Amino acid sequence: MDCVTDPRIEKVVIMSSSQIGKSEIINNIIGYFIDIDPGPLLLVQPTIEIAQDYSKRRITPMIKDTEVLAEKVADSKTRDLNNTILMKVFPGGFLAMAGANSPAGLASRPIRVLLCDEVDRYPDSAGSEGDPIGLAEKRTTTFYNRKKIFVSTPTIKGISRIEAEYELGTQEKWCVKCPGCGNYHFIELRDIQFDYEKIESNRKITYLVHDVKWKCPSCLEKFDEHTIKRQPAKWIADNPEAINNGIRSFRLNSFVSPWYDWKRIIQEFLDTKNDPERFKVFVNTVLGETWEERGEIEDENILLERREKYDADLPEGVLVLTCAVDTQDDRLEYEVVGWGQYEESWGIEKGIIWGKPNDDSTWQQLDDKLSQVWRFADGTGLTVSCTFIDSGGHFTEEVYLYTKERLQNKVFPIKGQGGSGIPLLYKISRNNKYRLPLILIGVDAGKTSVMQRLKIKEPGPKYCHFPENEEKGYDQMYFKGLISEKQVIRKSKGQPVTVWESIAPDKRNEPLDLRVYNLAALHLLKPNFDALEKKLRETPMESANIPKKVVSKKSKRRVISKGIY
Repeated sequence: MDCVTDPRIEKVVIMSSSQIGKSEIINNIIGYFIDIDPGPLLLVQPTIEIAQDYSKRRITPMIKDTEVLAEKVADSKTRDLNNTILMKVFPGGFLAMAGANSPAGLASRPIRVLLCDEVDRYPDSAGSEGDPIGLAEKRTTTFYNRKKIFVSTPTIKGISRIEAEYELGTQEKWCVKCPGCGNYHFIELRDIQFDYEKIESNRKITYLVHDVKWKCPSCLEKFDEHTIKRQPAKWIADNPEAINNGIRSFRLNSFVSPWYDWKRIIQEFLDTKNDPERFKVFVNTVLGETWEERGEIEDENILLERREKYDADLPEGVLVLTCAVDTQDDRLEYEVVGWGQYEESWGIEKGIIWGKPNDDSTWQQLDDKLSQVWRFADGTGLTVSCTFIDSGGHFTEEVYLYTKERLQNKVFPIKGQGGSGIPLLYKISRNNKYRLPLILIGVDAGKTSVMQRLKIKEPGPKYCHFPENEEKGYDQMYFKGLISEKQVIRKSKGQPVTVWESIAPDKRNEPLDLRVYNLAALHLLKPNFDALEKKLRETPMESANIPKKVVSKKSKRRVISKGIY
């Protein structure tokens, strides 16, 4: 906030963890310019909806509860056009609020003060107009005393906009004075030492943390949180020369937050460290650091050696089955995957049905596979509860016709959608002549999730099991296809973006696609694993070879009873 009133400084950058006061800094800057140094201001949020919500929950209450601001901004209850959700007018200036996804809000009116919140959540382009930050910055060109404030928690290393802006600035870290030696240090996770207890119950691991202390890198003495948070602290710059370019940048993490105690931080670290998806969130939002992939699984032998012997077709822990089908010109490739508590998975069977997809006998073989009963060691069995069939390629019509008659069995047509930012379960479209629910899959998000799961080394939440029996299809070729792509950074319209590229010589990636589709099918089901586990325990093994389906009453929790025998 001092930088904003310093005439030498044009740009202020804050890269930090969540819930450490970033929004309050923005609010205070807005209040200052309304009351003391009025001019045109623009606040940009990731989307127009977030901008509207921020205005209602943060800006309007601040103005109402601050006397000097309430006197200068019209009361919204008067229905004055000078005070709307996205526009606050005051003597000498105005505050406009816009979404980074709306080019109209970024490409009009000159602006002296630009505030960009959560810039790493901005889209790559504002509609078809290009980089939203670039568009907004151009609006400040005519002001000699312009100010630009960029604030965000970081995301992925190499494409994080806030990290790039931070590195252009002074790179100042909030450093605490060591009570022992007097040296100043930025508190990092690697310097935190702690004791903990590991408790395993019902395949879930929990941790009890105690005796958390910071070890000074200089004198190696240890101090507790209470002591450190009462020590003097100051900003120390790694790139002080950047102040000559008018850019100051700052970095904070949750270790210095008054609202985040160290025990809670370590608890979150232990809970997420073996789950790359959750650990990525921890690194971004708690440590305030960019996430860097630790490398791909480069050799399929790593996964081959991890295979294990199942005591039956279905190992203990499996609670529900999904199936994914990929259509090719001369075959159908499929994989049946078993899922258990906390999305732990077991490969059950990867196979090929030879035959053209326009041949009825090919689909009849798939029917046989989907109706197959897969057995546990005690004779209890499951069938597939949900099936996703790829409708891309040359046989879209055939896929539609097949799934049309089997929707009641949760057999759905799907289509992959590439591109960063598209969620795994993107949306359901009926834009086809049969008005079928076509499920659009964010394949990039799915591949990222699958790769992160493959890197988990200990059985438990999201761990991937594979059978050593190669007759089930899990041979070297399968694992080559499973790791056939990697994530790389490429430039798109001048901006870095992450894309998936094939690294397999034969370009065969069906195993990876099938695992993505299976994961999406699981997320569509949203199974109640506790209820399924209870149902399996209650299901007696039938003495006859003919399976008897267990039917449960419908409940508000939509327990999946289909598929338990």
